[in-house]
Amino acid sequence: MTTTDWNPVLRGEFDKPYWRELQQFVLAERAAHTVYPPHEDVFAALHLTPFREVRCVILGQDPYHGPGQAHGLCFSVRPPTPPPPSLRNIHRELHDDLGVAIPSHGSLASWARNGVLLLNTTLTVRAHQAASHQKQGWETFTDEVIRAVSAKPDTVAFVLWGSAARRKTELIDTARHVVVESPHPSPLSAHRGFFGSTPFSRVNDALASAGRPAIDWALPADPG
Repeated sequence: MTTTDWNPVLRGEFDKPYWRELQQFVLAERAAHTVYPPHEDVFAALHLTPFREVRCVILGQDPYHGPGQAHGLCFSVRPPTPPPPSLRNIHRELHDDLGVAIPSHGSLASWARNGVLLLNTTLTVRAHQAASHQKQGWETFTDEVIRAVSAKPDTVAFVLWGSAARRKTELIDTARHVVVESPHPSPLSAHRGFFGSTPFSRVNDALASAGRPAIDWALPADPG
């Protein structure tokens, strides 16, 4: 974190009691269990998307809890891990919305490098146990990340998929920023309104209306 421009924005959190307790909890979890993502990837979203460059936030919940999946960017997986079902649905909607070719891989790192903060509200999880690291302090930290982005003077588009993400609207200054919301892309809910919601063109339309550069949503064949 010290190598990013997020450090001065979030530095105050690191001296708070919850942060010390959270780090002790995660350390104990790693000593006793397999925890995802790897330690070096926990803050990947903040490292790949500098604070000054954030134009869009996509909010996830837990990291993936299967082997080789989570790498610190919500919904994203590195090759050769196959795209999980929610990500396959995101690819499908991206194709239907903007005609973007569906890639063979699941990496969304190119979005992160293009101003899209791919933030989970909980940044670690015990292997094979969804929600196992919720309510340990991560949400306090990531709420502060959302508030910090909301305090930016330039318009940012917040993409909130599903009820858990949509509850974060209260942290966002909706007079200055744009909220794009729909059901979650999970196979359990995608047919209830995620498909056909055109989130990617809506984000770019909102940014264009604010005089901000559009997001390049194309996903390269080689994620690099």
